[in-house]
Amino acid sequence: MDSILVTGNGPLNGEIPIAGAKNACLTLMPATLLSEEPLTLTNAPRLSDIRTMTLLLQSLGAEVTAMNAGKVLAMSSHALTSQRAEYDIVRKMRASILVLGPLLARFGYAEVSLPGGCAIGARPVDLHLKAMEALGAEMDLRDGYVHAKAPAGGLKGGVVEFPLVSVGATENALMAATLAKGTTVLKNAAREPEIVDLAHCLRKMGAQISGEGTSTIEVQGVERLGGATHSVVTDRIDLGPYMLAPAICGGEVTCRGGRIDLLQAFCERLDAAGVSVEETDKGLKVARKNGRVKAVDVVTEPFPGFPTDLQAQMMALMCTADGKAVLEEKIFENRFMHAPELIRMGARIDVHGGTATVSGVERLKGAPVMATDLRASVSLILAGLAAEGETIVNRVYHLDRGYENVEEKLSALGARIERVAGQ
Repeated sequence: MDSILVTGNGPLNGEIPIAGAKNACLTLMPATLLSEEPLTLTNAPRLSDIRTMTLLLQSLGAEVTAMNAGKVLAMSSHALTSQRAEYDIVRKMRASILVLGPLLARFGYAEVSLPGGCAIGARPVDLHLKAMEALGAEMDLRDGYVHAKAPAGGLKGGVVEFPLVSVGATENALMAATLAKGTTVLKNAAREPEIVDLAHCLRKMGAQISGEGTSTIEVQGVERLGGATHSVVTDRIDLGPYMLAPAICGGEVTCRGGRIDLLQAFCERLDAAGVSVEETDKGLKVARKNGRVKAVDVVTEPFPGFPTDLQAQMMALMCTADGKAVLEEKIFENRFMHAPELIRMGARIDVHGGTATVSGVERLKGAPVMATDLRASVSLILAGLAAEGETIVNRVYHLDRGYENVEEKLSALGARIERVAGQ
């Protein structure tokens, strides 16, 4: 397996382009299953998870063509051959469950393997299944597959009230509701920018949706959806680490395409830590205000709160902050697996359940470390940028699932970072 070699060497300066959102793109791609007409996505990120979703859609008979070096995805589901999402593909990525709603809504039947993906907690799919049941579907779990069947005449509009905020379940229910007969109301819906982006795309395809970005979304079902061309929203989770890079190393970096509204709570925590975030015509300009950053507490919450997907990276910043920071993880269990690796680099971290206390040190030391999941991988790279000596980050296949050309982007800012091919 490949590794990433990082050598700490001081401040970073320059501009960096921010990719289209992986989580948005993985949701927009299954939307092609709702229509016979073409759906084209621009500003698509070039990541292994996108290739996995491409394989899944193609296994169902959809046509998916990557153009412009992968930044444009041209899709068509006019001649699907299957409504069964097989285990061999689905097991690689949790987002595969998002084909359930579209297949069920358009064809009245779907078989989807229970998904795999990140090792950061149970993340059950029961909220997805209950949402489909609220629209009249019969759900049966057997042989490791979800067997879903719509009532005669198709899905029916209804009230879907989520007991917990779930981005994926909101997305699945939203897509299914577009073709359901009558009105569907999603209560306690997720409010993430990726949900808003999906709603905008579906509306271009002819869906009747209101309330996206709030906790109550209303959908008036239509007979059919058409085609569309849609630009994927900027990836706020790709944006976060590049904002943290100058905060950790010093210097000044402009993140092209970045917007404060995508990461309001994150930006507020950076401000409290002594990091300046300025919105410009190009994007977000980030720099330390005055020397060493200050320790700040963080509690992860659903949007618009602090993103769980930036908790690991924020912990890397806190490792060398002045003072003691408490990070509380309220979204996923088992999401402090990066802490032992940071401790190998000299960090002082004490983990108890869903809370990690970080006591800042003057400087981290380079060491061999192992990426335990997608977000942990980039947190270890950030820590390596601030460390004395060399850091080797192993198992970086996680990194390639969610971050595009990290080595090239950071090298352009002056970082000493390279990929080492596996033996």
